[in-house]
Amino acid sequence: MRLKQNSTKLLALLKNPFFRLFISSTLYVLFVLWIGSHWLLFGLIILADWQLTKFVNWRFWRKRKSLGKKYKLSTEFFDSLIIAVLLAIFIRTFFVEAYTIPTSSMEKTLGVGDYIFVSKLRYGPRLPMTPVTIPFTHNVLPLTKNSKSFATWLTFPYRRLAGTGKLRNYQIVVFNYPEGDTVIKNYPEKNYYQMVKQYGRKYIKRNYEILYRPVDKRDNYIKRVTGLPGDTVHIVHGRAYVNKQAEPLATGNQYNYSLKSYGTAEDTMIFNKLAVSLYDVKYNEFNSIYSLPLTRKMYRELLDSAYFKAIVRYENIDPSSVNNQIFPFDEDYYWTEDNFGPVTVPQKDITINLSSENLPLYQRIITAFEGNSLQVINDSIYINNKLSNSYTFRKDYFFMLGDNRHNSNDSRYWGFVPEDHIIGKATMVWLSIDKNKKWFGNIRWKKMLKIIK
Repeated sequence: MRLKQNSTKLLALLKNPFFRLFISSTLYVLFVLWIGSHWLLFGLIILADWQLTKFVNWRFWRKRKSLGKKYKLSTEFFDSLIIAVLLAIFIRTFFVEAYTIPTSSMEKTLGVGDYIFVSKLRYGPRLPMTPVTIPFTHNVLPLTKNSKSFATWLTFPYRRLAGTGKLRNYQIVVFNYPEGDTVIKNYPEKNYYQMVKQYGRKYIKRNYEILYRPVDKRDNYIKRVTGLPGDTVHIVHGRAYVNKQAEPLATGNQYNYSLKSYGTAEDTMIFNKLAVSLYDVKYNEFNSIYSLPLTRKMYRELLDSAYFKAIVRYENIDPSSVNNQIFPFDEDYYWTEDNFGPVTVPQKDITINLSSENLPLYQRIITAFEGNSLQVINDSIYINNKLSNSYTFRKDYFFMLGDNRHNSNDSRYWGFVPEDHIIGKATMVWLSIDKNKKWFGNIRWKKMLKIIK
């Protein structure tokens, strides 16, 4: 009997408009303090009217109802839909968002068809910089290739709220593609800057329509953070060293190998058994040689099976073959994807000496990411029309690498990632589908609800 009385009192308390106003106002004030925009405190007036006075009909799409009158089912559905959409936008902006893995650059850690949750609260949610956008779209409208889903007549400067943790080495993060600021409209999948190197800027602008995207509307990428601001990154024989310490090899780390086959139909069966991603398998039928990525475990299993005539790991030791593809795209830097650096990751408020030798490393940072003009006249460097022999960075930067080391478009190909491009930390795979298999047999049950490491 007493339990029933307590439940009745609790229910009456929850229905009390003053109590509901107190709870909602407390949560709202805490949210405003987190945001740091105190002018939003005027929203308390709206809460008070919503809970108490009801002077304004905030749900303007429905008339005020008379006592005992019920709304149509369609009206109630629309009411619930509006609330659900607003709640989803709020959660996606400040807490967590779902993403899909479209490429094999993080195999075997994350594969094509993995659906993941990304925590924005971990490093602090980045407030929208381009707020005028169609909800639940990124940069293009659904079912279209070129129609943008946002408008740039209203933009906000970069700002990040306090998070629950800090970005650390070797964590997997989602970020905006640094070279995604400029896109060829009919060929958004092609790298604009690589096209410019190949055909020239004038040719590209004369023959194609160019699109420009703000930071938060550039394509989303996912990689592992190898170098933090101030770290020195050096890649030797495909393995990264950070401040002279070798990276801990993740179980998903892959490198490309050449496999000399006997040319039988059993090859595919072996690859399926080892869960080799078919997106990365290349075969030369004239010499029966496969080229594919393997983890250390997969390599040992193939080696022990003695099924292939030879297994040789790929390593590029010829800088001339990739000079225009490997950052910083300068003939004085004899780097390849397997032997890269050493390079120091730029750090906020740190001053470096500038010279014609190291300028290629930092030129894009100085101009595109930090908004300065730059000229080189007779080996003298002018920043904002002033002779400069040093530069102080205004942002933190990061060096990213993919676990599928020979099939990853990462910092070795386009340089550093600015802090304002960071979206959040990849936390969990909530669904994994193998698109090469039929329904029901295509779900990777072992990866379901798996924490990402």
